[in-house]
Amino acid sequence: MKSPSNIMRQSSLTKLGSMINTAVNKRSGNGDIQWCFSQVKGTLEEDVTEADIISCVEFNHDGDLLATGDKGGRVVIFQRDPISKNSIPRRGEYNVYSTFQSHEPEFDYLKSLEIEEKINKIRWLKRKNPAHFLLSTNDKTIKLWKVSERDKRVEGYNTKEENGTIRDPACITALRVPTIKPMELMVEASPRRIFANAHTYHINSISVNSDQETYLSADDLRINLWHLEITDQSFNIVDIKPTNMEELTEVITAAEFHPAECNVLVYSSSKGTIRLCDMRSAALCDQHSKLFEEPEDPTNRSFFSEIISSISDVKLSNSGRYMISRDYLSVKVWDLQMETKPIECYPVHEYLRSKLCSLYENDCIFDKFECCWSGNDSAIMTGSYNNFFRVFDRTTKRDLTLEAARDIAKPKTLLKPRKVCTGGKRKKDEISVDCLDFNKKILHTAWHPSENVVAVAATNNLFLFQDKL
Repeated sequence: MKSPSNIMRQSSLTKLGSMINTAVNKRSGNGDIQWCFSQVKGTLEEDVTEADIISCVEFNHDGDLLATGDKGGRVVIFQRDPISKNSIPRRGEYNVYSTFQSHEPEFDYLKSLEIEEKINKIRWLKRKNPAHFLLSTNDKTIKLWKVSERDKRVEGYNTKEENGTIRDPACITALRVPTIKPMELMVEASPRRIFANAHTYHINSISVNSDQETYLSADDLRINLWHLEITDQSFNIVDIKPTNMEELTEVITAAEFHPAECNVLVYSSSKGTIRLCDMRSAALCDQHSKLFEEPEDPTNRSFFSEIISSISDVKLSNSGRYMISRDYLSVKVWDLQMETKPIECYPVHEYLRSKLCSLYENDCIFDKFECCWSGNDSAIMTGSYNNFFRVFDRTTKRDLTLEAARDIAKPKTLLKPRKVCTGGKRKKDEISVDCLDFNKKILHTAWHPSENVVAVAATNNLFLFQDKL
């Protein structure tokens, strides 16, 4: 069975590699932002396997850990370097903390469907004890992982040898008191829960509720509510599947819980609408409480209007007052108290409007770009092509285009703001829109919850940038 998102040509997530690039941001006197490269770890490989492409990036709630998932089903967790964290000024340097295989490829024999191991989303739970917990999902199965440290071992068991084999009871002639001895630090990742068999179509979103007891998972047509302690059942809270699939006009593209109100959630659709649902009003939230939709400008109407209006990502602000939505050409900021139109609109790559025909031919027009908030909700970040990513300052209304490029991998190399030229005459520092590489794209980004440290996934490379105070 084909997913409705494939039918409607909604596609494409990306994956992971073994390299970190850390960069530092400098502010000049006029308020413009400059970046310089600070540190590189790993190797820059020419050949990139598909399994190594990063498919999701997520900071935990205090920003000390950063998790990435890839198309090969692996999760790599990076930990902030303690020296860089405590230095003045603080630096955003991360080292590999743990790597584990989260998902394996599967085959659904009933539907003759191959299920990829690709990690679609990772979400952290708030820390309640020394261990860390995170949810990871591929197209069908969600897993809850426990990541814990062990630096001590027990020796001197009575009933088993040191290698773990069971001793012959006849050989036990004396009682020994086990002792605890220090050992080299070991980080262990173990699956605690597996939530499966609840989605007919591909899972595109998971979101942990503010109560830290429940979470939602969304596919193209349904949203399910889970309890973290119950794996064999979930509650369907949104179902937009029509009786006749030939009448299908839209699919769910993203869903998220409100950061503070456990009864409120939002979900976006391929029709360019965002629906806010209140679970207190009805058990099945098919009737939304609010509908956020911008009226279409008739002058911009074209063959591609429906495709480029599809919302690929929606994120509620940390304060819970606003939300951002990303469509193909822009990022919009919405006030939850005003449904009629967005309060801010930022063009990401408007110069591609004239290239929509060729982007349709190479399927790039169906790329799903993510977006994210800064910790204090004053700035927004999202990706573009040619390994460009865009930062929008909501206070000053300034915007910045930067490139996560391989040639910056030298200490203290300044990153100059990039500009794209659409006309015939091109300035020295500009790049022509015809020269953009559409195979290099920044789909996945993340912002540190309290500091100006950002993570940018560029194919199999992970770049980290920091605002220099």
